[in-house]
Amino acid sequence: MFIQLKHKSLDVYEVIRELIKETYMLSLKLPADEKFNMVQQIRRAAISVHLNLAEGCSRRSQNERNRYFEIARGSIIEIDSAIGIAFKLEYTMMEELKPLGESIVKTFKLLSGMIKRDVTHN
Repeated sequence: MFIQLKHKSLDVYEVIRELIKETYMLSLKLPADEKFNMVQQIRRAAISVHLNLAEGCSRRSQNERNRYFEIARGSIIEIDSAIGIAFKLEYTMMEELKPLGESIVKTFKLLSGMIKRDVTHN
């Protein structure tokens, strides 16, 4: 918050902040008995995306950056999977999920674009 680092100037930074907002808004709609299960897991995953972007951007080597960006991307997959379960359990409707779904897709694409592949290992 106080240190002005590179990740704050990236487009993906604002997209992730929107993802967190949408994730928290959805989690408020989930049943109270999911407070210590699904709600916490979804929120933790959303925060993980943000934190891993920040930490990845602070790393010097591309391999280290990629590792953190891939972890962030994995957390997006966690969120997507969890909301799929919430939908299947009829905790939410597809219309309610659209803004979050758009944030998930956009964030996933941006992070995927940030991951540089080592052509010698492909």
